[in-house]
Order: sequence, then C-alpha cells, then structure tokens
Amino acid sequence: MDTFECVKEDMLRITELKVLGSLPNPFVFESGETVKTKKDWDKRRKEIYKTAIELQYGTQPPEPEYLDVETLYVAKDVCTYLIHTGKRNNSISFRMQVLIPAKYEGKIPFIITGDQCWKYFMNRDYINTALDNGIGWVFFDRTELAHDLLKDKRQQGQLFNIYPEYTFGALGAWAWGYSRCVDALEKLNLPVDFNYLTFTGHSRGAKTCALAGALDERAKIVNPNETCAGACGCYRIHMKGIYETEKEWRSETLKDLLTYFSFWMGPEMEKYTECEDKLPFDTHYLKAMIAPRTLFVSEAAGDIWSNPVGSYMTTIASREVFDFLGVPDNVYWYFRPGFHGHDLSDVQMLVNVIMHKKNGETISERMFKLPFEEPNKIFDWKNPKK
Repeated sequence: MDTFECVKEDMLRITELKVLGSLPNPFVFESGETVKTKKDWDKRRKEIYKTAIELQYGTQPPEPEYLDVETLYVAKDVCTYLIHTGKRNNSISFRMQVLIPAKYEGKIPFIITGDQCWKYFMNRDYINTALDNGIGWVFFDRTELAHDLLKDKRQQGQLFNIYPEYTFGALGAWAWGYSRCVDALEKLNLPVDFNYLTFTGHSRGAKTCALAGALDERAKIVNPNETCAGACGCYRIHMKGIYETEKEWRSETLKDLLTYFSFWMGPEMEKYTECEDKLPFDTHYLKAMIAPRTLFVSEAAGDIWSNPVGSYMTTIASREVFDFLGVPDNVYWYFRPGFHGHDLSDVQMLVNVIMHKKNGETISERMFKLPFEEPNKIFDWKNPKK
C-alpha cells in the first residue's frame, strides 16, 4: 500500500540558480557529425566512455582472469559466499550475502547493493519491503575492495594492489564489486531472474551504483539514490534553496567533492575545479550510458546538497537518448519529502519500478512530481530523430 506523502511544488524554494554553461550535446561526435542511427550511437557511446567514465572516474579495472565462489553458509532464506577473483597469481577475496524471499515461484528479481557497510541495512522494514514482494537482496561491503576514509590517499585497498597500472579511484573499485557479484550469481544455482537484475546504492554508494550500471549491461534497472556531486547532480548547476521552514543551503560542487574525497574520482578531474563549464561532458552522459535499460533516479526534496535541480535537469536531458533508442519510458525519477538518506519510501518506490517492469504494476502517483518550480532547460538539443 502506497502510504507515503507526495512532494508539492512549493516545498523547496530555489533562492539562487547559477548556470555555468549549457549541457553538451551527447548526439554530436567529436568530429562534429551528428548521431543518426543506433549504430552511430554505439560508436558515440564509446567516445562518451572516455569522458563520462575515464575522465570522471579514471581508467577502470578490467574483467578478472578468474572468479571462484566459496560457499560459507546456506539456509533457506540467507546464503553467504566468499568471492575469490582477480589475477591468478594475485587475487582478492570479499564476501557476498544473498537474502531470498520466504515465498516465491520460479525466478525472482534481485537487488544488488555495495552498501552493506551502512547501518540502515540493519533495518528489517527496509529489507522486508523487497522480500515481501518476492524480490531478493545481494549485499556486499564495498570497503573490502577499497578504503573509504576521509582525506585518504588515492588507491588504498586490496584491489589497487592487483591493478596498479590503472588510474581508477575508490568508486571504480567499488563498481567493479557489483559486476563480480553478478559473475558469482551466474555461477550459483540460485533462482535469479536476470531480466530484472537491479543495482542500487545511496550517496557515495549511489555514485558507485550509477557507474556500475553504466559499465555493466547486465544491470537491467539502475537506481542511484541521492548521489550528490559526482554522478546524478550537475556540474554546471550550482544552486541554493530553502526547504520548507529550514535554513538556506547550497548544493555540493566539484571543489567540495575533491577537497575531501578526491580519492573517489579520477585524477584528471582536479583540473576542472571551479571551471566546470570546461568539462567535455556532464552527468547526463553517464545516465545516457544506461540506455536503453531502465534508469530510476531517486532524490529527497530537502537534500539540497545533492543538487535536486541539477539532478532533474540531467535526468530529463538523458531521456533524449532513451527516446532516440525508442524507450523514453525507461527513465523514472522521483522526489520524496525529507532529507539525505536511503529512506523506506525510496526502497518502496524501487520495488514499485521493478514490479511495474515485471508484472505491470501501476506506477505510484509519487513518481514524476517536482518539489520546486520547474526550471528552464539548460540545453536546446534533442533527439535528432525528431
């Protein structure tokens, strides 16, 4: 039952909106030619990879030479495994836990998250929101792959010892973990419906989820929840706002992100601090890389640090690519009342999207509602087929 409150347009009053430039056109090749066909888009997507992925997050770790799955514990509703992977002469191991619904028939969707290191996964209501709807969970602790310590040096953690020649930051290491969990699921005799395999994560975990979803096409539904700067926001939009009766606050900038967490990102992003308008991409490129699969961006109306206007702007911009590929309805976004967090409402909405895709369940009335006055677009390009 959908019991949560919808946002209203007057919940978030935008007090300042600074636009540093228009969003670059994803349909234009570096040569200046325009994408006209799906084959063209496949080529253009490879160009976008160089900026939205390698510039933003560094050169990414490759697929492993091998992957073995060691079973540690098996019960009816929970299983624990140890994944061994990497190079044959230089490997790592990390745990993966699988939660299975008490009742199910046939194959079932699973949600993968690397956020097991966060305390909200101790909340049974959160977990049961999926399980009670016949959807399983796959958990892993991303910090087993790369450290997550404030102002840590770059490339600290066991994955960097295997691939020192690459420039990926912690986000790249964590995203690699999502794909290795999928590899493990493909090896195990579990009731996984790979047609509805879902990636999710919150905050830094949401950045990871977005990157992992862009890289791994086996993720059929990608749900980054409140990424802040570095994934679903917009580098070219800086905003201030007042949520209901709270004090004015501002959005996170690239400078804010790199001041404390530069080790998350690619090393080349430093040169764009305070000149984001020079970036050859923005976050709509990352979102567009998920097309034609399903993108579901979830935000909170009071989470101004996450740049709600920027997130909305880059989501609707990326939808032009989904439209070009014939799947405009594969883009979902919503705002809930409240502040930064992975709320029970967020999980309920993700379950709603999965069940809509799988069984045709009606989409919640909370979807596609803005908590602020709709802003003017900061792009004038569109699907070139129209």
